[in-house]
Amino acid sequence: MFNALSPLDGRYADRVDVLRNYFSEFALMRMRIITEIRYVKALDHCSCFSPLTHEEVKQLDNVMASFSEIDYETIKSIEKEINHDVKACEIFLRKKVRLREPNRIHFGLTSEDVNNLAWTFLLKEFRETVQLPQVKTFLLILCEMAEKWAETIFPARTHGQIASPTTYGKELAVVINRLFTQYKKVKDLPFKAKLNGATGNYSALVVACPSVDWPSFAKKFVEKYGVTFNPVTTQIEDHDSWAEYFDASRRINQIIRDFDQDTWIYLMQGELLLSSEKQEVGSSTMPHKVNPINFENSEGNLKISNALFTALSESLTTSRLQRDLSDSTVSRNIGTAFGYAYLAISETLKGLSKIQVNEPYCRKVVSSHPELLAEPIQTVLRKYGMSDPYEKMKALTRGRHITLDELHTFLDSLDLDSQVIQFLKSLRPESYLGLAPQITHAMILEVQDYFKEES
Repeated sequence: MFNALSPLDGRYADRVDVLRNYFSEFALMRMRIITEIRYVKALDHCSCFSPLTHEEVKQLDNVMASFSEIDYETIKSIEKEINHDVKACEIFLRKKVRLREPNRIHFGLTSEDVNNLAWTFLLKEFRETVQLPQVKTFLLILCEMAEKWAETIFPARTHGQIASPTTYGKELAVVINRLFTQYKKVKDLPFKAKLNGATGNYSALVVACPSVDWPSFAKKFVEKYGVTFNPVTTQIEDHDSWAEYFDASRRINQIIRDFDQDTWIYLMQGELLLSSEKQEVGSSTMPHKVNPINFENSEGNLKISNALFTALSESLTTSRLQRDLSDSTVSRNIGTAFGYAYLAISETLKGLSKIQVNEPYCRKVVSSHPELLAEPIQTVLRKYGMSDPYEKMKALTRGRHITLDELHTFLDSLDLDSQVIQFLKSLRPESYLGLAPQITHAMILEVQDYFKEES
């Protein structure tokens, strides 16, 4: 749309189209109708009304299965008259489905009973069908890359200064480990929902049908759809489980943003290379440029997504007294937060397909810094009882770029067994990698085994 207010509905509309199934106004209205119908059918087990006929059940099932844009527009026109979205759903259902006892629709409920369930069903479906598959794809691609470069020498930097070398595969394994932890947290996080009336006490339901065990009914209803029952609430569900979900999603964003930024720096320094696409333009004036636009785009969108997730977590877990309407307003932005996250991760995935390790350059960088061997040398010297070897190596190397010859001259001056001296002189920065490859392979195997069991 050329006049869209949000880039999610304009510039990036086609990229996030799949999210409309979960976060559009149409999706929410459809899920409200489904929730109302699920409740009507569940009431059949309470003897508050006569049993639904086969034809009535068929009508209800048809409305759930075939909810259309025309149905949506009908509800919106009712809402425009009465200025209440959930009540409009009830009126729509009364007209759409000719029940013998239409009063069973929305029986004893408050709007928030319908809304908290509808939103929770949508969030749960989104998590399982869109979010987790996208993060899983990200993890498996990182595993492929880490496997490829598990033993590829890579310069490391702490505080921006050259540090003990690593491999690029090992650095990817760090990202994999962090992301994998959050993937499992998001996957296993229980969503909570309530179904207990105007101030959470089942009051109208108890008055109308006192013989029914309403807390047991509500618990059974909620758990039937894979949601955890929240037994004690005000008029609104407290949304604490939503906040946990948003916070875990925000951590996924932050891990990927951290990765984006490091990748950008590695590209800037030349340790990584970015393949070019013939038709792309990197600058309107400098023809040579190949820009890391995917990682930059991802970083920017992740910042917006995380700002929204923070606002959602803070706003949705607070409500004045038994209920105010701020949560309803804020929740309409859930899709925007996930939209920017989904877009950002897809951008990083694009970027991953373009990067390669500049292996000759990385080896050259590492091998040109013999001072990196100060760490293993002083550690070995500790083992053999030398007095304060750290200070000796510090005096030789701190803030200096020394050569291997200088280092070996120093080693020859030490009063140590010749075999130890020869061992220390055989060390090279490019082979000083510790267990980096083994750590990488172990991490990859853990993730791959997990997904094999999951499928």
